[in-house]
Amino acid sequence: MTRPDSEGKGVARGREAQPTINDVARIAEVSKKTVSRVINRSPLLNEATRKKVEAVIAELGYVPNPQARALALRRNFLIGLLHDNPNAQMVLNFQEGVLEALRGTEFALVLHPVDRHSPQMLDGIRTFLEQQRPYGVLILPPISENDELAALCREIGCGYVRMGSAHLDNDAHLVESNDRQAVGHAVDYLVDSGHRRIGLIAGPEGFRSARERYEGFVEAMTRHGLSVGPERVARGNYTFDSGRAAAERLLEASPRPTAIFASNDEMAAGALHAARQRGIEIPAELSLIGFDDTAIAAHIWPPLTTVRWPIVSMARAAAFKLIRPAETAQQPSQFLSDLVRRSSVAIRPADSGED
Repeated sequence: MTRPDSEGKGVARGREAQPTINDVARIAEVSKKTVSRVINRSPLLNEATRKKVEAVIAELGYVPNPQARALALRRNFLIGLLHDNPNAQMVLNFQEGVLEALRGTEFALVLHPVDRHSPQMLDGIRTFLEQQRPYGVLILPPISENDELAALCREIGCGYVRMGSAHLDNDAHLVESNDRQAVGHAVDYLVDSGHRRIGLIAGPEGFRSARERYEGFVEAMTRHGLSVGPERVARGNYTFDSGRAAAERLLEASPRPTAIFASNDEMAAGALHAARQRGIEIPAELSLIGFDDTAIAAHIWPPLTTVRWPIVSMARAAAFKLIRPAETAQQPSQFLSDLVRRSSVAIRPADSGED
């Protein structure tokens, strides 16, 4: 069998140059752009064209050369993930969605953790972008809320997508969730279940997600005519230990709350531990709701009622916005969270006498 060289002439298999994208395009009778779309699994192709190009790629044994393309584009086929987040599970879940989007493409994911408290954070990110020249970056909260960071990406010419709990940017550069409304629905569920003394384990200062969830809690409580005094709110930092410590403070109140909403599942698990140390039964004496629907929510006992945060879907859409910019309009920007009802909430009698 002979295959074409770069000039279209047949040469023996052992002596030929490696087939190029030009060879694939010529034999398949399509444009180089179409071949590139097939390689990157673009949905903008009909199935017949896709199969035709894939057959030629297989026959020629063509392997895309990301180094050559990177040199031509002056960009590496790297997607950077910038984060400073104490919630390791969130970062892992986001990676899962990104890797789903990158599977089968030339792109690879590289993580770049930062310290948002460092005065050199932006300088460090600039160095990373200028040295590595990634194709684009995905930015997790809370640093996604930093407008100077978005401006830096624009200055350097690096594509970016921000993830947030509120509207931070235009749709081409954003995936967002409806945290405030989702928490309101969780409080509605607790009130409908007969609870009136509801405590909040809030997230850490400096996180927009923590603020949105706090505001959603307060707005829902106010809507139901319920007070949110300082004895009903304790702050954690999205970790198990901080959730346990926050719950211990809430449970010292007299009368203590009959339900607690925790701003993420890790802290809800910590609250469950604190309650059990005090001999408080879940959910008979204390109901719990978390946020995220991470694996821990289904694995603890009783299984945790929680707000499902569609982080994997958000991550997948964010990655597609970077690697398929022409199709950005087809990718959603807002993702709705929903309440997952399990066994950690009990119904209380209507005449419980709670204030």
